Amino acid sequence: MLKIKFERLNEIPVLNPKQLVKVKEMGNIVEVQYMSKRNNKQTIQMLPGGDQFLICATGEVKDCVKGTTRLDNKKGLYKTFENARAIINANVTNVENVRWCTLTYAENMTDCKQLYEDFKKFNQRFQYYCKQHGYGNPEYIVMMEPQARGAWHCHLLYIWKSKAPFIPNEEFRNLWGHGFVKIKKLDNVDNVGAYLTAYLGDMEISEVDTSKMWDLPIVKEREVIENDKPIKKKFIKGARLDLYPANFNMLRYSRGCVKPTETFVPLDNARKKVSAATKTFESVVKLSDNDFECIIVKQYYNKLRK
Repeated sequence: MLKIKFERLNEIPVLNPKQLVKVKEMGNIVEVQYMSKRNNKQTIQMLPGGDQFLICATGEVKDCVKGTTRLDNKKGLYKTFENARAIINANVTNVENVRWCTLTYAENMTDCKQLYEDFKKFNQRFQYYCKQHGYGNPEYIVMMEPQARGAWHCHLLYIWKSKAPFIPNEEFRNLWGHGFVKIKKLDNVDNVGAYLTAYLGDMEISEVDTSKMWDLPIVKEREVIENDKPIKKKFIKGARLDLYPANFNMLRYSRGCVKPTETFVPLDNARKKVSAATKTFESVVKLSDNDFECIIVKQYYNKLRK
């Protein structure tokens, strides 16, 4: 079996300014990804039935391995988080146009099908409420989050085309009808996608029974907004991943939401596109084996950050 060596680099090597790079525009956030070598050929092909796949280079046929939780497919789960960040940032360019609320069950409700049925009915009631009060029909993005006790939360963004109306917490709670509703401000957040999706994989250290963890957990300190004020809390990285059921669709959004755009342009052109933005993140890795080497540089830029 071919084993690729993965190495993080501390410095960016000299890059070819004419090399095509992927530019992903998501509202105020822009991602630029440089690859020194790019494979445009198909590497695997799913076979009829969906239980096997073909490795194009060797002709081997292998069985698809299906796990019981989303932890068995971390790559797919992190890809969903990435998609969530992208769709949120593409649609949330002004936090004044947004209401972020968390819908919580009073009881320990663990049924995934019931979860989405309850949300569907709530959204219908909320849209009718907005129409009655002259608030228009906002778009929505909803992300489902499992709690350590097994119950579900719905993290929900309602997005208006102009300044969001003031709707009392009590009105949200009455429309939800299954427990509690918590509305938080996003006034101090300039990358809403990254801020909100951080909740989906990591867990606050107070929620986790660390005595049942075999490996030493990775603890991260993160700033969160509570009572309209930023405070710092400690989270255990990836502790929530094994709580997601297999094949669970944790992300949904309304049809009117804007999709991120991806283009391939020369590196020089990409640098001009982000020249007025602030670089907020950068990673450099090298993939290699005996006769192959590829440098991958990923950078994020924020148009709002000074």
